[in-house]
Amino acid sequence: MQISAITSTFAVLGHPIGHTLSPVMHNASFQALGRDALYLAFDMPPEHLMDALRTMGRLGFKGINLTVPLKEVAFRGLDVLAESARLTGSVNTVEFLPDGQICGHSTDGDGFLLALEEAFQAHPRDLRIFMLGCGGAGRAVAITCAAAGAKQIVLADLDATRMQALQAELQTLAPQTEVRQAGTDAAGWPHHARHVDLIVQASPVGMKPDDPSPLPPEAFRPQQLVFDMIYMYPETAIMRAAAPAGAHACNGLGMLLHQGARSFEIWTGQTADIAAMRAALEHAVYPNAT
Repeated sequence: MQISAITSTFAVLGHPIGHTLSPVMHNASFQALGRDALYLAFDMPPEHLMDALRTMGRLGFKGINLTVPLKEVAFRGLDVLAESARLTGSVNTVEFLPDGQICGHSTDGDGFLLALEEAFQAHPRDLRIFMLGCGGAGRAVAITCAAAGAKQIVLADLDATRMQALQAELQTLAPQTEVRQAGTDAAGWPHHARHVDLIVQASPVGMKPDDPSPLPPEAFRPQQLVFDMIYMYPETAIMRAAAPAGAHACNGLGMLLHQGARSFEIWTGQTADIAAMRAALEHAVYPNAT
């Protein structure tokens, strides 16, 4: 990769950030399309985010992705929000507008829907869903599922206030969807999880290789779908816990791919090279695959 005086710069911000594979896929797409561009990663504490975004805009950055725990911070701090961000209450894609304003988008919902279809040939419509984690991407996906016609959404989170706020939003947005709370006590979550069609793991648990599964094996049943947003391991902790019960599970690599491709299009106006992005991600996560 050649760096020039006119190289366009993009980045992902998070805290922590060492786990991210966003540079891997975006730089692969830039290279495949012959664009003079570079995508970087920076650790950014939440209290510095808004100042950093304004500075990056002045420095000429062309686009920014946000990961945990910055998505809701940006939603509250940005003056311009695309419809996707207003709908989900979360920002994972930052666009620097020609007039100097900074616009926030959310591509997590679209990324989830495409990944769910790709992994399981499934759609949220008429499904009973257990949503473990109600902030950031979890919030965006829960709202996306409700808008897509989910039959029931059961919320679980250690933060009662965040869970209650999401329940109220879902009930207003999609009154046809039954919304319940599984509570903040993890001991009660397996009972709720066993009775749904799809479990979505949207908490940070599992980002560290020695993290235990956020749900025990008894939380799963045969033919159930389990979607873990953690993407940096071929088999995540919750995937290992779900396997003995006969559940079908996947990691979040597909969601990362498709939400990233949508971000790429927002920034560049060009269709991302999804094949190049997918190949780069799979090489990073499955290095020994044939």
